[in-house]
Amino acid sequence: MSPLNINVPDSILQKARELAHRDGISLDQFVSSAIGEKVTALLTEDYLKQRASKGSLEEFRHILNKAPDVEPEEHDRLPG
Repeated sequence: MSPLNINVPDSILQKARELAHRDGISLDQFVSSAIGEKVTALLTEDYLKQRASKGSLEEFRHILNKAPDVEPEEHDRLPG
């Protein structure tokens, strides 16, 4: 592990302390987890963009056209 010194607005730091305490973890663990979540979200976004660039709208529509045009079963219907 490497130490990290950052400047954080007092209001955000206070909320982070409260949330870490509520979860029963240290502030360091809370911040490390938050950074990990952000890194994962950005890497996932990059991965999805990369996968999407390999896709074909024409092929997608071709496959969709194979789906039957029927009403969904009762348990698959949206409420309302």
